[in-house]
Amino acid sequence: MESTFLAWMFRMPLIKRWALMFCVKPENVAEHSHQVAIVAHLLAVIKNKKFGGDINPDKAATVALYHEASETRYGDIVSPTKYANPEIAREFKKIESLAEQDCLDSLPEEFQEIFSELIVQDNVPEQYKKIVKAADILTAYVKALDELNHNNPEFEH
Repeated sequence: MESTFLAWMFRMPLIKRWALMFCVKPENVAEHSHQVAIVAHLLAVIKNKKFGGDINPDKAATVALYHEASETRYGDIVSPTKYANPEIAREFKKIESLAEQDCLDSLPEEFQEIFSELIVQDNVPEQYKKIVKAADILTAYVKALDELNHNNPEFEH
């Protein structure tokens, strides 16, 4: 079987984040996913060492690397649009789920079980979803601070 999985993943650098905002330092989905992976790994280590957690930091980082896989199909949907109301948010989640499944289906069948808990967000164990979401929020906060430090008032909110 010919796989297009790498083509999906290698599109990440082409997808711009913060599309509705002026950015002094532009960011793409690959950079974002890398940063989220680093923070998720660190958060898992902190949880384990400081709070008696039992999370595999390597898996947390890997889930984070793939957490935006759906965006390689449809791009980065900006939050004000995606979360305009609960009904719209549900519909966007459906679209994202379809894209995640398409991405998973781009792999040879023998690999799909392994990647299912990494790419398809509905299949990610809850404790990893929480770590990745926290890392996602923290990286957005760091991005806002960085933009503010470069005198960009767009990120004041």
